[in-house]
Amino acid sequence: MSEPELVLVRHGDTEWSQNGRHTSHTDLPLLASGVERARTLAPALASFRFARVLSSPLQRARQTAELAGFGAQLEIVPELTEWDYGEYEGLTSDTIWAQRPGWQLWTDGAPGGESPAEVAARADHVIAEAVQAGGDVLMFAHGHILRVLVARWIGEGASAGARFTLNPATISILGHEHAQRVVGRWNAPA
Repeated sequence: MSEPELVLVRHGDTEWSQNGRHTSHTDLPLLASGVERARTLAPALASFRFARVLSSPLQRARQTAELAGFGAQLEIVPELTEWDYGEYEGLTSDTIWAQRPGWQLWTDGAPGGESPAEVAARADHVIAEAVQAGGDVLMFAHGHILRVLVARWIGEGASAGARFTLNPATISILGHEHAQRVVGRWNAPA
């Protein structure tokens, strides 16, 4: 049995995603622009057939999935929750750097939150479950956890996720070429 493709969708815009605030467990709704962008995902995803449709439990991811037309198939997967930013929840990178110059989430993690290794372990678990699905898998989640997931898919450490920018309401596809796991498409608008 060959491995499936993983189709990744970052949730639509929220207030904090627009102003660069780190948002993990703060359960923000989509903005009107996020709702509109999430709706544009439906036609772009309509040609796919998915064995499973997974989502973070947070409303911004679930709402994006529903607006894209996948609410009835949705399975909630806690491992797809965003990186836990601990004490840095709600802060911008500039605010954090003023307190802690040189800080990098990808190597330092977050005090009171998760380390890169902890997020990588969650991503590894999601990948292991997905490859057993018996077909392609669609995932609705958040910027940093999806960036760690792509890094782990291609055999890199969590810190490689820093090299994959990911905008709201975009589609990315992880697949294969010559039996190698590859990035087939990344950060594509609907």
